[in-house]
Amino acid sequence: MSFSVLSGAAARDTGAETPQQEAVEVPLHMLVSIKDQNIKVYRGLDLIETSPISSGKRGHSTPTGVFSILEKRRRHFSNLYNNAPMPYMQRLTWSGVALHQGRLPGYPASHGCIRLPRSFAKSLFSMTDRGMQVVVTRESAEPVLVRHGALPQPYAPQTKVASLSQRTINSDAALRGAIQPAAVEASLSAKLPENPHFDQPLRMIITPQKAPGRAQVLQKLLNQMGFNAGPVDGVIGRKTRAAIRLYQEGAELPVTGNVTDALEARIHADAGYEKPQNAMLRVRRKFRDVYAAPVTIKNIEQEIGTHVFTALDFEQGATSVNWIAVSAEGARGGSSEELLDRIEMPEKVSGELAKLLTPGTSLTITDRNYKRNTGLGTDFVVITR
Repeated sequence: MSFSVLSGAAARDTGAETPQQEAVEVPLHMLVSIKDQNIKVYRGLDLIETSPISSGKRGHSTPTGVFSILEKRRRHFSNLYNNAPMPYMQRLTWSGVALHQGRLPGYPASHGCIRLPRSFAKSLFSMTDRGMQVVVTRESAEPVLVRHGALPQPYAPQTKVASLSQRTINSDAALRGAIQPAAVEASLSAKLPENPHFDQPLRMIITPQKAPGRAQVLQKLLNQMGFNAGPVDGVIGRKTRAAIRLYQEGAELPVTGNVTDALEARIHADAGYEKPQNAMLRVRRKFRDVYAAPVTIKNIEQEIGTHVFTALDFEQGATSVNWIAVSAEGARGGSSEELLDRIEMPEKVSGELAKLLTPGTSLTITDRNYKRNTGLGTDFVVITR
């Protein structure tokens, strides 16, 4: 069964003879609910398949979080549990969690894997690719359409304008006869660079980044200004206090050697210091890092939760795309749209992402640790429980 759809541009009949547009397949993604013991398969917002499952039993609970399919095998045998057969295996972690055909007694009974009925496991295996995202939640979750300025959009080149000056027209007899004697401007669309990876969805993640300590910043700035505050170790010791006294003397301030809010602000201003952004954006393609840049999360002290945003289908050359959102931890951190209100992305970073963006790209924003389960041969794996 095909679930391809034509994009809006291809579906409209303008009556003009134009090359036929290729069918664009809406991204496929899966949501697993441990509480409901089911799996739902979506193409964008459309639910196309659902099935019962059997997840991990007590003591072998299936982890919840954000995963990608790392490996697929029609015939596979467990190397952890007595060579047990795992037909239509789709691996989610290298530590032993996978989707596969298995017995469904009507309750959690596996050793951590997600068991599927045979017919569904076979059908699902035929629809998926390595790298496809799977979100496992405790409670049931559903994708919702979201539009927000913080979400990346495809590259939109500036229009270049070519003009014919009056002098150029007057100097050419042929032009004088064909063009009115006035400045003529012809809009020429800037050439859009082809993206050779357009068929490969990106996996992006934004996580909070630990800010440098107040004392370390002060030591670093004093050293930069030539006051020799010693090692940047965050310890306000003898050498750092001597550097502070020298600075205070030169700035005609009371010479105390003590750190105050006013002194800190003065040193920051004199050194031209700007507070660093408090979060990091990382991008992977085919399980490998391709880009990273600092961004900002407002009210960083508040909970974030785990939210997954997925770009829907668009054609190469499009200038906009819709996104869907899934809250992987329910209400923790607020709604997905409320979280996007807290994201500030530098214009340069937005521009770079626009050039990289592809259909099916996902962006996970979370305050959970992703490093423990993320490595070579994985996407960004976020465990929420």
